[in-house]
Parts: sequence; C-alpha cells; structure tokens
Amino acid sequence: MQRQSDHGCKFRRNLRSGLKRRQRETAPMQVYDSLPPGLRQWLAAASLPWSPVSAQKVWNRAGGARDPSAALMRLDEIEQAMLQRDAGVWSAKR
Repeated sequence: MQRQSDHGCKFRRNLRSGLKRRQRETAPMQVYDSLPPGLRQWLAAASLPWSPVSAQKVWNRAGGARDPSAALMRLDEIEQAMLQRDAGVWSAKR
C-alpha cells in the first residue's frame, strides 16, 4: 500500500465503492458518552467490540434503568453466546 504524507488522503481508495454509505444520525462518541456509567465500564472491558447502540438496546430491553446488574448479566450472556458460536466456527475449520 502506498503511504502518503497527507493523512486525509491515506484511505481515499476505500471511498471509491459503489455501495451506499451509511449516514449516522449522531456521532458514535456522543452516543458512547451518553451511556450510563455501568454500561460504559462494561463496554470498556468487553471481549468483543460492541457498538454503543447495540449495547444500549440490550441494556434497555433488560431493564438497565431499574436493575443495572440484571442488564449487565444479560450482556454477559449474549457475549458468551457469541464467543461460543465463534469458537465453533474456528474448531469446524480444522
């Protein structure tokens, strides 16, 4: 890959796609900053990369405002299931 001195042009080739670009309604860091402190701490220690929006949805559905510990347990359950599914994919390829 060619290295360019102008950091703004470094990834210009990636923008030549014919696919539609997804427009975000809000800046990702604004969404992250607006999360409850317990959820932000959980995301910082999570094993998998979660989007703040996805984590917020799980948090809300699990009743995080009423019972943060139950919501964190639900996030752990979902993450463990995703890790198990991923482990199955890698062991099947051997």
